[in-house]
Amino acid sequence: MRLFLSSFRFGNHPQHLVRLANSNKRAAVIANACDEMPENDRQIRVRQEIGLLQELGFFPGEIDLRSYFNNPHRQQHLIKLLSTVGLIWVRGGNSFVLRRAMKASGFDVMITGLVQQDAVVYGGYSAGACVTGPTLAGIEMVDDPHTVPEGYDATVIWEGLNLVPYVIVPHYRSILPESAKVERLLQHYVDRNISFKPLRDEEAVVVNGDQSFCA
Repeated sequence: MRLFLSSFRFGNHPQHLVRLANSNKRAAVIANACDEMPENDRQIRVRQEIGLLQELGFFPGEIDLRSYFNNPHRQQHLIKLLSTVGLIWVRGGNSFVLRRAMKASGFDVMITGLVQQDAVVYGGYSAGACVTGPTLAGIEMVDDPHTVPEGYDATVIWEGLNLVPYVIVPHYRSILPESAKVERLLQHYVDRNISFKPLRDEEAVVVNGDQSFCA
């Protein structure tokens, strides 16, 4: 299993992400956490992610999970496509929107299998990191769970991907405006004895097989 889970983009140590991907530098950008945005704004963010990954030596392109919603035939193509890349990079936005997109497209089951088989690196920040834990319960204190873009099912999905045994809490003591909400979220988890890992914007959790550390 290879994971790179950060608070904001690559943190201060992008070399760890590059090393995890080894020789396969093809990358798939998942930007569905931004699907509530106007399409022009969303595309600006996609281009930003592609440009930053290119600077690290990757060859990225977007995979829009909306193209695979509730379509088993198309989803067979998606798993083949995901199997060809070395990195799946999941950007931030609304965690609940992202989780809905992952379920409706079958991506959640696919990525869990690929990561457990060590066939691909899962990299993500903010919402892309939040969904990797066992639950999204509590994240509603930061992200609106009732944001439902066009074409989405309104059902809130509380289960995470369970790739890590704790909830990633990004933007800890950050300059971003949601930092105050994050402080309240941390206390919420402490009060309920929920395992969590707060990350500052320069930090990332790196998992490589049995090795796991915060950089």
